[in-house]
Amino acid sequence: MIRKYFKQTFAAILVSIAVFIAAGISTAEDEKAPDPQSPEFPTYVMAKIDDLYRGLRSHGTMEMNVKTRHWERSMTLESWSLGRDYSLVRILKPKKEKGSATLKAKDDLFMYLNKTGRTIKITSGMMGGSWMGSHFTNDDLVRHTRFSEDFKIKLSFQGDRDGQKVYVFTLIPNPDSPVVWGRVDVTVRQSDLQPLSQLFYDEDGKKVRILESSNHTEIDGRMMPMKMVMRPLDGSGEYTEVLWKEIKFNINLSQSFFTLQKLRSL
Repeated sequence: MIRKYFKQTFAAILVSIAVFIAAGISTAEDEKAPDPQSPEFPTYVMAKIDDLYRGLRSHGTMEMNVKTRHWERSMTLESWSLGRDYSLVRILKPKKEKGSATLKAKDDLFMYLNKTGRTIKITSGMMGGSWMGSHFTNDDLVRHTRFSEDFKIKLSFQGDRDGQKVYVFTLIPNPDSPVVWGRVDVTVRQSDLQPLSQLFYDEDGKKVRILESSNHTEIDGRMMPMKMVMRPLDGSGEYTEVLWKEIKFNINLSQSFFTLQKLRSL
């Protein structure tokens, strides 16, 4: 069930598919951004992306479509999240996998297989494996690094791209950072600093994968990309697409919800 796609440690924002999906929620009341030409601006923008989900409580449903060389599958998922540290996601469809679920509690990750009634703790050796057959890894659900702290950040481009004004930041990992990427290019909209894409390179400078965010919609005063697509850049044409169907924020949710007992009882 767990296939290896990429052995990597950085989470490209998932906190809401077991946080998954990460990608871009900002509060309605943001602090004033530094001037784009100031030295503080790149770190400010990356910190916003790092903290998009921090402190938020959410509950929603989404559809995940996975295409590989050999097969395609679609799943409907229900997700709960509390900040960056706690999340729970269960499968609603297809019927044969209904009830299977994943729990993230701080740095621990557990998977419950409804068909067998087994609960599996995801070990360090399994972190590089595919999450539920997708192009997101188990390790993408356990965020160890931060753009704003573990990389040297440079504003490398600002202007029009594909008919939209954007900023592009080039991130190079610090020598002592626990990062396997050789470089990450992050593109955000100039208008509201919402993430549009994250392009990941290996240590040899080869492009490995890209996470693209689109269909940005305001929900409960927060801006959110309703569509996210992760694509490996190996010429295979494979991808994992996530489409939010419904999401609510600041619901009544506490840490006591994110337990092994809840994982098995949903």
